[in-house]
Amino acid sequence: MLLSPFGMHIPDGFLSTAVSVIFWIMSVAAVGLALQRVNKDLGERQVPLMGVLAAAIFAGQMLNFAVAGGTSGHLMGAAIATILLGPWAALLIMTCVVAIQALIFQDGGLLVLGANIFNMGVVGVTVSYFTYQTLRRILGTQRWAVLAAGFAAAWLSIELTALVVALQLAISGSAPVNLAIPAMAGIHAVIGIGEGLITMGSLAFLYATRRDLIETGSAPAPAGRLVWVVGLLLAGGIAVLSPLASANPDGLEWVAEQNGFLKLAQNPSYNLIPDYVLPGVSNEALATILAGVIGALIVAGAAFGIAYLRRRSSGD
Repeated sequence: MLLSPFGMHIPDGFLSTAVSVIFWIMSVAAVGLALQRVNKDLGERQVPLMGVLAAAIFAGQMLNFAVAGGTSGHLMGAAIATILLGPWAALLIMTCVVAIQALIFQDGGLLVLGANIFNMGVVGVTVSYFTYQTLRRILGTQRWAVLAAGFAAAWLSIELTALVVALQLAISGSAPVNLAIPAMAGIHAVIGIGEGLITMGSLAFLYATRRDLIETGSAPAPAGRLVWVVGLLLAGGIAVLSPLASANPDGLEWVAEQNGFLKLAQNPSYNLIPDYVLPGVSNEALATILAGVIGALIVAGAAFGIAYLRRRSSGD
């Protein structure tokens, strides 16, 4: 298998039904609030940027990178989305990515989809926003301050999201809290370094080319063709590179193996494009690339559609 089906994506079986329902309710409320508030953060000509950024994050999550201890990690993307488009738009982007991963690629369970949206969307975005904003106020607007704040926001978003997952596992009875928390915190502290470096590199590029985009929570200037083109090329390029992703187990899968609750994972009730491999294509590398391109286009279309409809409804 080329890609891990876990990541920070919880499969069905890891959480109890009660915990899953509670986080479904919390996520629906958060997404509903984001739909109401996003128009204040997003200008009319920033709508396409939501689609481009969603596609790039989806593709980035396919490309696992090896880390210490025989495990792997991948981009979550909450920090870069929050920095560029503000928290409400970022929550909608993460919701589109996580939902389509579960519905089409069977990456993360359907019963626990609310928990996965809450973890990577609500927690990841909230931590990123307050960390980045706080450090920018303290450090200033210099290039190094922007990069340092971006790295810290990305690293902390991974670490705190992992801790929330650990608590969910403990409350559900899947793993004792004294094992789940140190295991998840330890491995994701390392994975978070990769997230921070990717985020910092993205901010360095934008600082040099479109510094006006790096203003969290404000209505930035139009994204322009450069960001569109680079974003789509980046998503396509990552999809092409996805067969090179590390086959090592990702953070949550590694913790589940080490602590004996991997067997709780349930198989999906249906399969469309499982494990990011397009059915019917004999060459597995090509099947993975095609799955990545298809997924990136679907995610981009969903995010663009949501943003466009919200902007249109606000103008009526």
